[in-house]
Amino acid sequence: MIQPSPHLNSPSPQRFPVVIVGAGPAGLTVGNILRAAGVDCLVLETGTREFIERRPRAGVIEEWAVRGLERRGLAGNLLERAERHTACEFRFDGERYRFSYQELTGSHHWVYPQPLLVTDLVREYADVRGGEIRFGVRDVRLHGLDGGRPSVSYVGAETGRRETVACDFVAGCDGARGVTRASLAPERARVARHDYGIGWLALLAEAPPSGDCVLFGCHPDGFAGQMPRGPGVTRYYLQCPPGDDPDHWPHERVWAELRRRLGAAGAEPLTEGRLIEKRVLDMHDHVTEPMASGRLFLAGDAAHLVAPIAAKGMNLALHDAFLLGDALAARLTRDDDSGLAGYSRECLRRVWDYQEFSQWLSELYHGGAAGDPFRAGTTLARLRRLFSSPAAAAAFAEQYLGTAARY
Repeated sequence: MIQPSPHLNSPSPQRFPVVIVGAGPAGLTVGNILRAAGVDCLVLETGTREFIERRPRAGVIEEWAVRGLERRGLAGNLLERAERHTACEFRFDGERYRFSYQELTGSHHWVYPQPLLVTDLVREYADVRGGEIRFGVRDVRLHGLDGGRPSVSYVGAETGRRETVACDFVAGCDGARGVTRASLAPERARVARHDYGIGWLALLAEAPPSGDCVLFGCHPDGFAGQMPRGPGVTRYYLQCPPGDDPDHWPHERVWAELRRRLGAAGAEPLTEGRLIEKRVLDMHDHVTEPMASGRLFLAGDAAHLVAPIAAKGMNLALHDAFLLGDALAARLTRDDDSGLAGYSRECLRRVWDYQEFSQWLSELYHGGAAGDPFRAGTTLARLRRLFSSPAAAAAFAEQYLGTAARY
């Protein structure tokens, strides 16, 4: 039985076995695993609780990740409320091609918007398992990571004073622009980068999805995608130049392009709605190797960024969190160092597998719009092969669902 934190209703101590920087899916999952093991920890978050529970993010969760949450008692609401997706649909050459991946693999996707998952995780961590979290902190700094007495300091939201917390380990879960990745010594970490040279206009529409699954429009004028987020909200993407201005895309132009790029014989018309989000994402990846240095362990986007091309980001964050949370719990409760020693290696095998698939899928989505007749021809050949070769279909389904990356 999980015991409430002794610090919940008393002045916060200035020492915790683990300080977790960042309250996204990775950080909150690590925190929940530690609290379930009876390990005290502190989560530091620059945003407010309301902010992290509302910011729009990914929504596709692979089945293995859901089962991992379920085993740790973190999937109750998800299993009750999430939508199951068993197929996707490609549209190219004016036709529709349904890809039923559950029939090939027995597995499926779950659609559960990240704000809902974060809401579940923060409630479980702070309100049920008694974990401590400090919101609205500023100017987080890491100290002494190479020694036996690391610490984290920050400026408190309420006091405006710098506070210092001693710890045994720091979990860096604060995203690609956070302080933890920047704290890695350059001579100890290599950052591999890849730029796709394209942008996606990311849109959130107050409109029901047009169809019962994810849609991929591979069009000569650019990619378009539809990702359902619930009965009344739909995520859309439109390929655009990198660095494009969202203001160049008024309501009428957005819906005209979506209708054109997702158009296909027999397809039902798109249901338009008010655009409640509109921003341009430049497609790029990076991977930090190793994902650990001294007493600092990175997880999620703090360690690796994968473009949303294959909807892998949140799944990778959860994979890291499962491994890191279990490894820290083993070290702090049983003095077992094996999980921490192998943490970076085990994470990076899946990270690179997903990065490779994202790169391959990018050519499938965007090759036909590259302005190169040769790339357009080979892209069309790839698309046709998915629907003519059982071996190609099975291989794609495994990578799309993450079932091929069981290490």
